Amino acid sequence: MAAADDNVATAPHTLGDLAAERVNHRFKALPPDADGLTVAALAAERRNLFTGGFTTPVLALSAESVAHNLALLETYAERHGLAFAPHGKTSMAPQLFARQLEHGAWGITAAVPHQVRVYRAFGIQRIFLANELVDPAALRWLAAELDADAGFDFICYVDSVRGVELMDEALRAAGSTRPVDVVVELGAGEGARTGARTEADCAAVADAVAAAGTLRLVGVAGYEGEVPDASAERVQEWLRRLVRLAADLDKADRFATLAADDRIVISAGGSAWFDAVADVFAEIPELSRPVRKLLRSGAYVSHDDGHYRHLTPFNRVPEEGALQPAFRLWAQVVSRPSAEQAFVNAGKRDAAYDLDLPQAQVVRSGRDGSVRPATGITVTGLSDQHGWLRTGPEAELEVGDWVGMGLSHPCTSFDKWQLIPLVEADGTVTDYIRTFF
Repeated sequence: MAAADDNVATAPHTLGDLAAERVNHRFKALPPDADGLTVAALAAERRNLFTGGFTTPVLALSAESVAHNLALLETYAERHGLAFAPHGKTSMAPQLFARQLEHGAWGITAAVPHQVRVYRAFGIQRIFLANELVDPAALRWLAAELDADAGFDFICYVDSVRGVELMDEALRAAGSTRPVDVVVELGAGEGARTGARTEADCAAVADAVAAAGTLRLVGVAGYEGEVPDASAERVQEWLRRLVRLAADLDKADRFATLAADDRIVISAGGSAWFDAVADVFAEIPELSRPVRKLLRSGAYVSHDDGHYRHLTPFNRVPEEGALQPAFRLWAQVVSRPSAEQAFVNAGKRDAAYDLDLPQAQVVRSGRDGSVRPATGITVTGLSDQHGWLRTGPEAELEVGDWVGMGLSHPCTSFDKWQLIPLVEADGTVTDYIRTFF
């Protein structure tokens, strides 16, 4: 079979393609007797997570919590006049992207070229790449994608003159006919992540973009989560720098190539400080063109029981609502060697552990299916395929029980599972969320 031409756009996949995928050994925890069924057929059976033949460990995503979180950020963005491009790296799940777009998202944010390719494979028309892009192969693919689809909107970071030169060289070599829209990334401070460190550096990058016929400057961006020793005051101070940078570039006529009805993009917003972003972006002065105030928070869709439960801005503004943790990892007790120790069959291959260990929340009896709080049970460590539990004298736990655990850090929870049951409160599985990592 001949290799596909890199310059020929292919028809996008659909969510129906995911529903038509066959269930088999590739997908952890799904019922062995479901092998050969399509995902749609299995979902239509509405099996129960606990009695429907699923094997442990199994990761479940709460249908009710996901719906709640999607609606909450939609209304939050509307209330504060923000456009929203949630970061898709969190879930890498086209089904969730579709629901985010249905809930008012302007587009989806990516971090690396592979993610952009996944998004395009499922027809995403607006993509914000919150990173620099200097890879010639990726730029060649991007040029072909932009040329093939006039309706495809793409924006990425630039933070150096050399990066601009590399982009220009690659796009010229690719014969690009559409300029690539870029935003100057302002770094969050010395020792922070990417981004030009000073306003003078940003101006030099903007001048380099203007000299490159293959690029078009459309705004500024950055990530406030990297502000050193972050506090509300420090984050707001940096966000005001970002806004001033946009105003200075506009005053210097750096956005002259934008059409009269185009918008100047000012973008920030992780999942820990989007309240500060909303407050400072409300102060953006009038510029030569309307402003697209673009928020990029992504962890909200599943939230968590650890890192983001503590960091979420909704803790500071409870009148705005509250996110709900949607993940629960179920594992089975396979060994109870002493009164102080037990082991479940979920470990590093199944649970996020880069920020916090899982938290034992509930126990489902292996005898009668009754559910009780996980009193006296603490997860103390993870091996590759085992969870280490410390059990106090009040703990009721025996071999065969299922332990339901809350997780910390959505980004490293989604990436361990290719097909995740979407589960209603009574255990009914209504769908399966496909991920692409």
